[in-house]
Amino acid sequence: MTLAAAHAAPLPGAPFVSYRDGRLMVEDVALSELARAHGTPLFVYSRAAILHALAAYQRGLAGREALICYSIKANSSLAILKLLADAGCGFDIVSGGELERALAVGAAPSKIIFSGIGKTRPEMLRALQAGVGCFNVESMAELDALNEVAQSCGQTAPVSIRVNPDVDAKTHPYISTGLKGNKFGIAHQDALAAYRRAASLPGLRVTGIDCHIGSQLTTPAPYLEAMERVLDLVAAIEAAGIPIGHIDFGGGLGIDYDGDAPPAADALWARLLARLDARGYGDRALMIEPGRSLLGNAGVCVTQVLYFKPGEQKNFCIVDAAMNDLPRPALYQAFHRIEPVQAAAPDTPATVYDVVGPVCESGDWLGRERALAVAAGDYLAVLSAGAYCMAMASNYNSRPRAAEVLVCGRDAQLIRRRETVQDLWRDERLPG
Repeated sequence: MTLAAAHAAPLPGAPFVSYRDGRLMVEDVALSELARAHGTPLFVYSRAAILHALAAYQRGLAGREALICYSIKANSSLAILKLLADAGCGFDIVSGGELERALAVGAAPSKIIFSGIGKTRPEMLRALQAGVGCFNVESMAELDALNEVAQSCGQTAPVSIRVNPDVDAKTHPYISTGLKGNKFGIAHQDALAAYRRAASLPGLRVTGIDCHIGSQLTTPAPYLEAMERVLDLVAAIEAAGIPIGHIDFGGGLGIDYDGDAPPAADALWARLLARLDARGYGDRALMIEPGRSLLGNAGVCVTQVLYFKPGEQKNFCIVDAAMNDLPRPALYQAFHRIEPVQAAAPDTPATVYDVVGPVCESGDWLGRERALAVAAGDYLAVLSAGAYCMAMASNYNSRPRAAEVLVCGRDAQLIRRRETVQDLWRDERLPG
């Protein structure tokens, strides 16, 4: 096998990542320079890529009363939240901690949606006091709890009910959320009763309906099927005398990890809005909650090659990033493209490796059977690492979490310093 010296165009799925003179660049900054300046593992994000992805949603929803609420769980770095808030986004949160992050960057509380199946009463109280725009409620028990909390502080909680439409998103079972067997939402057949219950409680005010069927969706069909089922419910709920002010279609649009071909956000919404109009609901306020599709392909994780370990069945390329930095392969058997930060010379022979990290788990791998021409000390770039990587990073094996850098053109700013080992036990105490 041989490798080409350089790529003339952006890499697949990474519109602002490309080779120039053999060097892998994010926008106009060489990843090798960032790795030398900040160490590895290192997460690098493209500001232009984030705004490029957001612009597709904004085009698709232009002229509509619509609020794009970025799903913070995909990547919660404050600098990224501030970038999206400044670009007009609201936020979808699933914890009290995410609420505080949104507020810390100046997000308007009225543009925050509180989702999640396990909101605690203190979280509910804090969100009510902050003035969040809506609670997406996922069970009858939560309706009752929220009603009690709202009454205790003299407020009325705005609510929508997350409906589980029993639609197969045809994605990995761990990120499917819209089937009967999933823990999320209230079953489609129970939704009308739930709305009647919500409308009867003095501490609640029904404002909308919510649906989210899963993540990494790559075809429009599940969205269209879910929309039909939700609109059927809207008709039934309003026939019962309960007005629905907004419709929240969640998120879940996929990205290109390995030749995946999800529809562009604007193309998807053209189809969804056409169907919404045809059903007579085109005047309704809309909410959506994208996460991965805004951040996933905007991020790269740079890692350094440590050692090579040949074997009878496999050759291993051991790098300094691990499953605690990039948990998606271990969790979902997920694919990430892996590219050398410095392209090999023409006709350089490549070896097929499993790219693995130093963590003491057999599940600690970043890529299987990758053809690479690299040497110890070289840098590799793990692509499509902007979502559900740093957000799920841990300190397993007492490994400090990576630094993060945000690139804007030729400028690169450190937005999170690398943790130190001392940070890991800062809050621990030895018994006296």
